[in-house]
Amino acid sequence: MPPRNSLTWVILYIAILSTFFNPSLSDQDSRLVAKKKRMEEKVRNMFYHAYDNYMTHAFPHDELKPLTKTYTDSLSQLGNLKLDHLPQDYNGSALTLIESLSSLVIMGNKSEFERAVLWLSENLKFDVDARVNLFECNIRVLGGLVSAHLLATDSTKWFIHRSYNNQLLTLAEDLGKRFLPAFSTPTGLPYAWINLKYGVMENETTETSTSGCGSLILEMGALSKLTGDLRYELAALRALRKLWSMRSSLNLLGTTLDVETGEWIEFSSGIGAGVDSFYEYLLKAHILFGKEEFWRMFRSAYVAVQKYFRHGPWYHEADMRTGKATYWQLTSLQAFWPGVQVLVGDIAAANSSHREFFHVWKTFGVLPERYLLDHQMLHPTEKYYPLRPELAESTFYLYQATKDPWYIEVGESIVNSLNLYTKVEGGFASIRDVTTMQLEDHQHSFFLAETCKYLYLLFDDSFLADRNYIFTTEGHPLPVLSAWHERLPETYIPANWTFVKSEEQVSQVSAMSSQVCPAMSLNSGRIGGQVIESACHIPDVRTDHRCSSDKECGVDSTACRQRSCSIAGYCGLWFL
Repeated sequence: MPPRNSLTWVILYIAILSTFFNPSLSDQDSRLVAKKKRMEEKVRNMFYHAYDNYMTHAFPHDELKPLTKTYTDSLSQLGNLKLDHLPQDYNGSALTLIESLSSLVIMGNKSEFERAVLWLSENLKFDVDARVNLFECNIRVLGGLVSAHLLATDSTKWFIHRSYNNQLLTLAEDLGKRFLPAFSTPTGLPYAWINLKYGVMENETTETSTSGCGSLILEMGALSKLTGDLRYELAALRALRKLWSMRSSLNLLGTTLDVETGEWIEFSSGIGAGVDSFYEYLLKAHILFGKEEFWRMFRSAYVAVQKYFRHGPWYHEADMRTGKATYWQLTSLQAFWPGVQVLVGDIAAANSSHREFFHVWKTFGVLPERYLLDHQMLHPTEKYYPLRPELAESTFYLYQATKDPWYIEVGESIVNSLNLYTKVEGGFASIRDVTTMQLEDHQHSFFLAETCKYLYLLFDDSFLADRNYIFTTEGHPLPVLSAWHERLPETYIPANWTFVKSEEQVSQVSAMSSQVCPAMSLNSGRIGGQVIESACHIPDVRTDHRCSSDKECGVDSTACRQRSCSIAGYCGLWFL
């Protein structure tokens, strides 16, 4: 156990996957070990088939068209459904190469990682007349550069022949500065689109998504921590706080809004497209930066999702104002949710939902973009599968949490389907229609950044040994560093709905370790030297709230509910 004054996030799940890593193979079934080794090699071959074809036929353009073995400069098209304002002189930003950097590290390819970094440092320029989607460019390009910079400066020394001089960070900072004009709105909510050379275009649309405003804090916050320039973090934080202030009385948010007026445009919401990463980033920002504010937002939002969107193992959409169901549909992006539930320890709910997503996968061979739950049929126009990673992502999280070999079987099924239906001579192609398996000429960069990465980590998690990481919504790992956390913990006081910073607590502890058992000044009694905070309160066996089983956890003082032991070994109300 690390020293208690360490602020490294040793108490939250995927941020501390080293908790689950066991280098000893003696306790594992030999057949399972052999299967994982075999599947690891299959996924490695998948990644390099996609990567090599991109480098041969598309680099340095953005993405590969595997059927015709050509390319698309798609960064300016991402999120641009109407394909408006496309640039005339944009020739790509090596998007897929940037997205592949962390995957190269995870697979141990030092030489290719070094070669890629050196090429980008000498050739990549952002002074281009290209209108890009802020959200997509943030999670793919800025996130890819920041993550790769942190990996390049890791003690494992990823550079073999030359020294690394922070070239990727220099590029990331240049890109971050080009983002800032997007936040110059009356509300602080950013425009969805920004021209990398000229800033916000005249008569730019003011419509954006909840994800577009609320999923910037990880990458921009990390950039501020690395450069010392607080503008990036503060811009993202201001937008996030404004967005949260726009929630309904039910703690629900809509899908689309106006950045100048701060008014909702679409009131129906769920956990899928347009909102998904907002929930993810509230929790992961709490892990990465240790701010209690993020946890309070996430907790309220999570409870609201479970109350108003959940229907058994499924999640429909509902009106943010009334909670009344609007659309009964499954979307492929929702498959990330079980992974988030693993992070908060809601394993039973995560497993239940994951199994339903996998059932749909088996029914069609892949996961269709949209499935109508009320009619038990495919959406008539959204039958495609663009190589999305979300089911593989949740499978990875659940296996790390449970070590149930069934999830290895799920991963094997996903790998086999991808090779059977989407692999072509020139890479991996998206599926246009899951009923016919007709292919589409597009290999998305996230196939290398996420789909292959999560499948590889499912079968070989050695990269995570003795390391603490979170993964961005685009699958880029960011190390959890104590230096990035607030120095004084915040103790939540439910009695008056405020928080205070305890001057007496001089040791550095994580915000969650304060949250799991709030220190309240309701001294109504003591048991074994521990303060009894209410009539129903039964303290945890240990004052540091560590545990090895549920029997060592007590009854919560405010909710009067039995606390349980998380997979990371801490007592809490994990099953919200």
